[in-house]
Parts: sequence; structure tokens; C-alpha cells
Amino acid sequence: MFSCRRLGGGLGQPGGSLRLSCAASGFTSDDYAVSWFRQAPGKEREGVSCISVSDGNTYCPVSVKGRFTISSDNSNNTVYLQMNSLKPEDTAVYYCAAEVGSFTCADYNMDYWGKGTQVTVSS
Repeated sequence: MFSCRRLGGGLGQPGGSLRLSCAASGFTSDDYAVSWFRQAPGKEREGVSCISVSDGNTYCPVSVKGRFTISSDNSNNTVYLQMNSLKPEDTAVYYCAAEVGSFTCADYNMDYWGKGTQVTVSS
């Protein structure tokens, strides 16, 4: 089971920061990967970061590299997405998802999805 929530408010200012968390439960091992996706109105869903929970390997696309950081706290089965230097184009509904037994970061491989959370970046 997956739950996705914001830590703090969902409204950020350009240049500011927000943090999202994704809590997993029910997994019998750490052989899974968690990805964050986002979808803005009228746009396709895009992956923004993913992490292999078992070995900590991460991937970030060029569009957010250097601004977004994904991390995991295996002691409480939580994955975080730290978003810095926010831009208005980061405004979207953000989703976390998990794939079991693989690390592809591709949405079509996800086995579980959390509820989306709205992130709005505006001055």
C-alpha cells in the first residue's frame, strides 16, 4: 500500500523549496524502486526522479537535475522528493509509484501508485 503526501504546504514560490514524502507499507523486502511522476494540465505525465530502495541508486532527468533530490529512509519505508529552485513550470500533480523487483523508472512498469498531490509554484 502506498500513500503520498506533502511535507508542508503545496504552494511554493519561484526559487523556493518544497518537500514531498511517499510512505510504503506491506512490502516484504526492499527489492523495489520508487519513482515520482508529475502531470500538469494538458501535458503528458513525466518522470522526475526514481530511487532503488535496496541499493540507493537514483535517476533524475535533465529537466530537474540539480534541483530535485530523491532519497529514502528505509527505517520508516519513506521516500522523499526535495524540490529546490522551484519554477512555475514545476506546477503539477505529483504522484509516487513503486515497481517491485526492477528499477526501470518507467510509468508502465509501476505496480503501485499513490494518490496525487498538487504542487503549485507561483509568486
